[in-house]
Amino acid sequence: MNAHIQTDNPPDLDWWRGAVIYQIYPRSFQDSDGDGIGDLRGITRRLPYVASLGVDAVWISPFFKSPQKDFGYDISDYRDVDPMFGTLADFDALIAEAHRLGIKIIIDQVYSHTSDKHPWFAESRANRDNAKADWYVWADPKPDGAPPSNWLSVFGGSSWQWDTTRRQYYLHHFLASQPDLNFHNPEVQDAVLDTARFWLDRGVDGFRLDTLNFFFHSTGLEDNPALPPEERNAVSTPAVNPYSYQRHVYDKNRPENLDFLKRFRTLLNEYPGAVAVGEVGESHRGLELIGAYTSGGDKVHMCYSFDFLAPDPLTPAHIRKTLTDFDDSAPDGWSCWSFSNHDVVRHASRWADRTEDRDAYLRMAAALLLTLKGSACLYQGEELGLTEAILDFDDLQDPYGIQFWPEFKGRDGCRTPMVWESGSPNGGFSGGRPWLPVPAEHLHLAVSEQEHGESLLQHYRMLIALRSRNIELTKGTLRFIGDSDAVLAFERRFGDRTIVVAINMSGITAQVDLPDNGLRAIAGFDDKARLEDGRLTLEPYGYWLARQRQGSEIA
Repeated sequence: MNAHIQTDNPPDLDWWRGAVIYQIYPRSFQDSDGDGIGDLRGITRRLPYVASLGVDAVWISPFFKSPQKDFGYDISDYRDVDPMFGTLADFDALIAEAHRLGIKIIIDQVYSHTSDKHPWFAESRANRDNAKADWYVWADPKPDGAPPSNWLSVFGGSSWQWDTTRRQYYLHHFLASQPDLNFHNPEVQDAVLDTARFWLDRGVDGFRLDTLNFFFHSTGLEDNPALPPEERNAVSTPAVNPYSYQRHVYDKNRPENLDFLKRFRTLLNEYPGAVAVGEVGESHRGLELIGAYTSGGDKVHMCYSFDFLAPDPLTPAHIRKTLTDFDDSAPDGWSCWSFSNHDVVRHASRWADRTEDRDAYLRMAAALLLTLKGSACLYQGEELGLTEAILDFDDLQDPYGIQFWPEFKGRDGCRTPMVWESGSPNGGFSGGRPWLPVPAEHLHLAVSEQEHGESLLQHYRMLIALRSRNIELTKGTLRFIGDSDAVLAFERRFGDRTIVVAINMSGITAQVDLPDNGLRAIAGFDDKARLEDGRLTLEPYGYWLARQRQGSEIA
């Protein structure tokens, strides 16, 4: 019997702390009807595979009714399934099967904006005095007709769009077809909370809150100040995007967000075990905001930032600084770390392709992600080592990539279909023409090729199983050991139980001082490591896990 099948044990309401979450991008996971687009029935069909990974939960990207201008992140009906993905009955069947397998379901909620096809916006834009006139962010032009402020859209250009009916501008942080809701209006907050309740009543176990720090804007509509060139980075937007030229203090990251998140948490508390994980898209204050949003136990349970989703190389110093800064910002907060998702270049290309031993690097990265303090989010295909697909311009679907081509190629390269069977058309994803091409170089990485032997897939399964069996790795504290440039060493402690982790993040043999105070290597993680006279030697990209004898301390 699968280890995740439900039992009669009392539920762990703190299950999210240290959980492994598997992200599914529904358009690209499994097509069940041959139209080339993945759907809910396809996800349900593949849930046994997901359960075999040993993950705790699945996060499903948007499947709601939508014009699909931003592939589901432009919602026209929060309470229904887009026909391309199936029906509400299909979703109910998915929930039932996931729960039977012991998998929790987290769904995306996009609250900062809707589609311009949403009935709320159609009513709001009709005139200035209707019941929903103030449900979106409307503003008069400057005397010369210019937009109200210098705020920029993440997807390029001004974030203000002129509307000829109301003769006002409306705010959109992304596409012009994604108008921003006005969270300063209590009725908007109430409507959003009612939407959440609809899905909680349907059995979902939680939400991933898209663009969490974008909910509120400054009602004064002040211009954002310029960001000095030396402070600019590509953490959340590419360097070619002028969005990174501003310090975003007025268009997002507003303190009013905290009160709404408390309202949201109050609702979640009515459903024991329900959780929220927020996305914080911010290049400079990401960890500070995560700290604010997750502290106190009265807002969201956890957040993820773009610190490990950015192009910056992964180094021990970067890991130590990021986790230390987070702990300083929110000693009682909780983060959800990830290396890949549907918005960024897959880390198998972003980092591993720069190394001499790609496979060893990916195994090391998996060990790192699954032993850090915090929850972990895996993106579909990450466990197979899928690389970023190189697509022709004519194959692009993403408006973000089309806008900034060729310096920035958008997000399509990480969204190509999952590969299931190497010998089947389109890797077993669909019998029809896929909405994005299946790269030929992915076929040898298909699930069918990695189900046996010492594959990366099996490596992930082993690490997830180790994590789930050891509370030190899920809910324990973390303390770094030393400050090596090559080896990241730390202890995870829960009560009187301790696991020591040492990871060589370099491509050369490296050593780290690790006094042997009762350390005993965990089976399977000491094949090539050597601990002699207080010094641990690790092969390139090698790692070592050991239990510490109770009562002893690491210096």
